[in-house]
Amino acid sequence: MEPVLFYGAPQGCSFGSIVALEWLGKPYRLCRIEMLEQPWDALYAKVNPLFKTPALLLEDGEPLTESMAILQHLAARDLETRLGFVQGSREFDRLNQMLAYLNTDFFAAFGPLWTLYDTQGMSGVEQEMLRRLGRESVAESCAYLDKLLAEREWLLGDERSMADAYFVGIARWAEYHRLFDLKQEYPNLARHLAKLRDDPAVRFAEAIERGEQPTGKGHFKGHVSLREL
Repeated sequence: MEPVLFYGAPQGCSFGSIVALEWLGKPYRLCRIEMLEQPWDALYAKVNPLFKTPALLLEDGEPLTESMAILQHLAARDLETRLGFVQGSREFDRLNQMLAYLNTDFFAAFGPLWTLYDTQGMSGVEQEMLRRLGRESVAESCAYLDKLLAEREWLLGDERSMADAYFVGIARWAEYHRLFDLKQEYPNLARHLAKLRDDPAVRFAEAIERGEQPTGKGHFKGHVSLREL
């Protein structure tokens, strides 16, 4: 069977891996994990005992977890796509550096906001503190990325890469949490996010997350369930 990506919905960071699969253009399947349904299906522990998404089930039956590892693995499947680069090259290092930043600082900046979203029974003071901390952290990351994108077409320069696929899945959270006016405060970041939002692969991933049945470029071979696997 083709590789299977386990993705979380709604608003999962695995969104970027779906975009990456569409950009890559190789056959694949998806398995949907409803993150709000607790507890998750116990069968998923065989894929990732940490109960997190994304995870990629490879053709030999071995699972691969963590976004950075999955995106670098997908890029290496066809280096001619220029979504990734030969390990050891300067380009590979720059991609790895950007993915690491997005996967740590940028992702973690939203932590207080997701805690606020998931937690019940907090006082108004506690809620306000989490929102303030989250807004400050996200603003710092947005300012950094906005400055980078001031003179770049894509995160690494003139060509898109796996970093852009991961970026769109995280950057959309700033809109979701309604933190600030991105166009007004971070115009370069907002421009990049809008460009990606208009990309067919991103529109495909958005439709998948909504539970629709888009066809994409035709490389998507459908959903499978945990029990089928």
